[in-house]
Amino acid sequence: MGDFESAAKLFKTLTHPARLEILDILRGGEACVCHMEAVLGYRQAYISQQLMVLREAGLVQDRRDGWNMYYRVIQPAVYAVIDAAQQAQGGARVPARRKATQAPMVDGCSCPQCSPLEKVAA
Repeated sequence: MGDFESAAKLFKTLTHPARLEILDILRGGEACVCHMEAVLGYRQAYISQQLMVLREAGLVQDRRDGWNMYYRVIQPAVYAVIDAAQQAQGGARVPARRKATQAPMVDGCSCPQCSPLEKVAA
């Protein structure tokens, strides 16, 4: 029964659309919270709440770099579950927003990843 309980916990974690959006962003690699804010349009506190759930489920890991907190997926097999769920709904997997090895630059995001000034100074 333990296997089913852990699977149920994973499915429960994945039932929230915002968490799926966050995982979609992280599909392309590590991203900071301010980057997720700019891409998704959610408040920082809301994104942090969802990231806490993902972290407690063992799906993501964080690291601090100065003022920025970065997150990355540590259980990439979760994408097979998400993709299978999308296929089970009768369609092919929705193309990921991020396919590159790093999330793209986003207007309105001041993180080092998006800010050209930060990249020049580095």
